[in-house]
Amino acid sequence: MNEVANIKNGVNVDQLVGTIAAIKDEPDIAKFQFRADTKWINGGHCRTEFKNFYGAKAEDTSRTQALVIEGDEPSVLLGEDHGANAVEAVLHALASCLCVGFVYNASAQGITIESLDFSLEGNIDLHAFLGLSETQRPGYESISVKVRARTDAPEEKLVELCTYVQKTSPVLDILRNPVSVTVEME
Repeated sequence: MNEVANIKNGVNVDQLVGTIAAIKDEPDIAKFQFRADTKWINGGHCRTEFKNFYGAKAEDTSRTQALVIEGDEPSVLLGEDHGANAVEAVLHALASCLCVGFVYNASAQGITIESLDFSLEGNIDLHAFLGLSETQRPGYESISVKVRARTDAPEEKLVELCTYVQKTSPVLDILRNPVSVTVEME
């Protein structure tokens, strides 16, 4: 007899719960290494490819083709708009991470999502990037995120879920806390 999967909001909840249980039993399953290869095209335009990665204690080669993100600058910053610029890509990464966390956790809690939207604004001053300031930081000064969700859950449950997702979001953690980064010429 075939069992019907417990799918909520497009998430296989049984598989999600099974993955969590497996990681509790064997913590090394949770260790991942994601990789990106970026090539300059012209001007501010570059292309980043994501294909193989390490995760769940094995090299993952399930992607038959690389996933591609184009990067460029808007024309006002001398680019040709072939893709989002790097700081816009950070906003996408944050929204994508919060979205996955929200949907997976809502699904595990039996919450049906009708719609879910994120609006983000990042405030940046380019003085440091342009070499015009030694005191201004080159990155975002602030980012604000607005979440709009239509679900079958009461508002207080959504606020609780949103708070939990913020505590467990890898990208939000990366933005809020220093991460060791090394850059070297080869």
